[in-house]
Order: sequence, then C-alpha cells, then structure tokens
Amino acid sequence: MSGAADPRQERIRALRRVLRGHGEERPPPDVKADINVTPLVDVVLVLLIIFMVVTPLIASGVAVDLPRTANHSRKPDDGRDIIVSVTHDDRLYVGTRLVSRPDDLGAAIRAEQRKSPEKTVFLKGDLRARFGTMRRTMHALREAGIADVVMGTEELQERR
Repeated sequence: MSGAADPRQERIRALRRVLRGHGEERPPPDVKADINVTPLVDVVLVLLIIFMVVTPLIASGVAVDLPRTANHSRKPDDGRDIIVSVTHDDRLYVGTRLVSRPDDLGAAIRAEQRKSPEKTVFLKGDLRARFGTMRRTMHALREAGIADVVMGTEELQERR
C-alpha cells in the first residue's frame, strides 16, 4: 500500500494548503472596512432642522385670533398648561377637545387637572367671539373653582 495514499490524509493535506494559502503572501484586499457615516449625519441634521422649524408652529389648543394688548407679558409654552379656547363661532375647546356647553367646561378642566394639578388655565378668546360666550366661559371656570385664569392676548405692535 505504499503507492496508494490514504484519502483522509489527502484531504487533511489539501485543507492545510488552503489554510496556509499555499505559502504565498497575498496582497491585502482593496475593500475599505470603514463605515461612512456622512449620509447618516446628513439625515439627522435635516430631521433636526425640520423639527426646529415645525415645533413652534404646533401650538397648544385651537387656533384663534387673539385680541392685542399693550401690556403683554410672555410665558413660554411648555405644553403643560390647560388652554381653554373660544373660537370666532363661539365653540368652546379644552386643548383640542370640543366642549359642547360652557356648563361641561368644569368637568373637562377637572379631568385635565387630575393629570397634573399644578397646571395653569389659559383662556384664549377669539377677537370675534361674542362677549356673552366669554362671560359664560369665565363664569363656568369660576364655578369649577378655578380662580386664577390667564387671558391669552397678542402683543400690540406700535406704529412709528
């Protein structure tokens, strides 16, 4: 059996040749193993800019045309306040939820205050809303036990 080689031994030798690379030095591959993060950074920055532009546009509550006053003080909208809005067609909203009658306002406000009792109540009445609706809304807030109500206004721009 000197002329015939054992097939297992042949396979082992072939495997060793493959693992050694036939004794030749191979040049390093041309493939670069770095991860290119530039597209990822571009997408993140574009999303950041979009959120920075859109976030101030997302106001709490319903859009109303507020009256303008000279004695205007700003309070940053931190999203934690309860905003009661009276629209030009005398519809009443707590946040973005429609309240059918001013008498139901107290229950809606109390439900919001249960979530976070330290919330401030802002009343934003549209410039074209009827005075009677505003008066009934203020009365409903007072009946609900809310004494401190902040009126929402816009700053009066003086002409020079």
